[in-house]
Amino acid sequence: MTDDIIIERDGALGRIRLNRPKAIHALTADMCRVMLDALGEWANDPALQAVTIDHAEGRGFCAGGDIRLIAESSAGDGQAARDFFRVEYAMNHRLFTFAKPVVAFMDGITMGGGVGISQPARYRVATENTRFAMPETAIGLFPDVGGGWYLSRLDGRMGQFLALSGHRLDGAECLALGLASHYLPADALVEAKRRIAADPAGIEDVLDALSTPAPDARILAHRDAIDRLFASDRLEDVLTALDEDGGEWARRQRDTLATKSPQAMKVSLKLLLDGRAMPSFEDEMRQEFAVASHVVQRPDIVEGVRAVIVDKDNAPRWNPDTPRGVSDHLIDRIFAPLPADEEWNPA
Repeated sequence: MTDDIIIERDGALGRIRLNRPKAIHALTADMCRVMLDALGEWANDPALQAVTIDHAEGRGFCAGGDIRLIAESSAGDGQAARDFFRVEYAMNHRLFTFAKPVVAFMDGITMGGGVGISQPARYRVATENTRFAMPETAIGLFPDVGGGWYLSRLDGRMGQFLALSGHRLDGAECLALGLASHYLPADALVEAKRRIAADPAGIEDVLDALSTPAPDARILAHRDAIDRLFASDRLEDVLTALDEDGGEWARRQRDTLATKSPQAMKVSLKLLLDGRAMPSFEDEMRQEFAVASHVVQRPDIVEGVRAVIVDKDNAPRWNPDTPRGVSDHLIDRIFAPLPADEEWNPA
């Protein structure tokens, strides 16, 4: 057990409450194990009707996973990072396949690992505080925890744009793109949770009753540009399209991509290309684990975390440092399946 997560039972409702406020509730391996065990127990409990996931105190829903552990492990043999991914992905998969209704309250920062525990939920509640992103290319990683599945299924090329750029969406934008099922004002969440606890079978009616019209989704104004400029699954083509566009918005996106790991961006594009045709979420997680296992043996995660999180100089020295340097052969190696005794399988 860990104090970083609170598991509660309220009648027919199971409650998972993230409780690591100083780290904006970033997930540790122990937190993932506790969630995995609770979901396993509740799945077989006929008296339990639904589950809610939120944060107990502090700002933000969930800022991601244990990035420092991943980077420190990557500087060595990578085993601790692989162990973390293995249990996190098992928890992600259990949420995805959980038969009873799950409600995730994405109130505040919802990034990386926070996406992995909210997107499998049947009901995903955004608020005016929601800040949703998959920013992994900034630290040499890729949108994992099912990102290859979720982002590849967004309309047009929105997923590719979000994966490459790490662009932050607000709650209204999440609703418009289908990443949220409901939009509630933050001050209505206490009442929503009270009503759900009183009637776990009536979740949809509760959320519908408390929902309010969302503001305009600003990202939709750029939908045509995103579909056109991010149309290719080849990174070099995307960069060329942005360079040749000449518009202010395209220039800003080009400047953003110039800060990201070329390796991570190429991995992300292939992940979404493969993810859209993946037969099952289990297959998606198996591939993401293989990719993560190879990526943690590469230098970009250590350098990305140093530049963005540790030293905060925001001047990463990527290796390779250009898209051209990231060869097709390197990408093939990163996506190579693991030996049978090392691959990921559901818990």
